[in-house]
Amino acid sequence: QVQLVESGGGLVQPGGSRRLSCVVSEDIRTMYAMAWYRQAPGKQRDLVARVVNRGSMFYADSVKGRFTISRDNTKNTVDLRMNSLLPEDTAVYYCSVEKNGIDYWGQGTQVTVSA
Repeated sequence: QVQLVESGGGLVQPGGSRRLSCVVSEDIRTMYAMAWYRQAPGKQRDLVARVVNRGSMFYADSVKGRFTISRDNTKNTVDLRMNSLLPEDTAVYYCSVEKNGIDYWGQGTQVTVSA
């Protein structure tokens, strides 16, 4: 069972930055893909950014140019760097990895963008 633990959430002012980190319990080089999702109150969980093991990346249109997903194979971490944050970025952010066709999820970390 792959375990994921997110950290880095909190309250940030509009225009500010935040870095979320996800520690994975297994070697991330064995994962097919790693991703960050978010879920705002009353809304569905949406894909924010995704990186496939071979390197291709995807970003939701709403975060392109502001968010960056990155991985560190030596630390087994997947980070999400968020810049120019907007109130509409407020959500619970979830880390996810796919291994052997199975998706694994973290518990989520709350990001609130407010003055």
